[in-house]
Amino acid sequence: MIQAMFDSGALPTLERLAQFTSRRHQLLAHNVANLNTPYFKARDVDPKTFQATLRQAIDRRRATTNPTSGPLALRDSREIVFRLNTVELRPQQLNDGILYHDQNNRDLERMMQKLAENTLAHNTAIDLLSNQFGLLQMAIRERV
Repeated sequence: MIQAMFDSGALPTLERLAQFTSRRHQLLAHNVANLNTPYFKARDVDPKTFQATLRQAIDRRRATTNPTSGPLALRDSREIVFRLNTVELRPQQLNDGILYHDQNNRDLERMMQKLAENTLAHNTAIDLLSNQFGLLQMAIRERV
């Protein structure tokens, strides 16, 4: 019964979004940390792949008899593997920067843009999760 509360509404979606952005943040921070490392090639996953996978899982859940309840059935992709309580990323090498003489393809501005966008998505997911848990807390306390 308690698990059903956590598998309903937007909670599963927000949880997966927070997991994805958290893992991607580690990956992007690793890219920034190795900005001047010779022969280092930046790696990343495409957030559009995650968004498409999440959209398909939401659409499949909506097609069931109870469209706002039940866990999300997320399907793995080449870059993203969904585990029970986490997301595993399999990043691909980026080739969108300038290749320097040390064979590093750095692009600090683009890396920082990706980091900022990912941070914004993560903070939004966390804020929305906090609001959802606040609503559950009010319901448990029977307050309006």
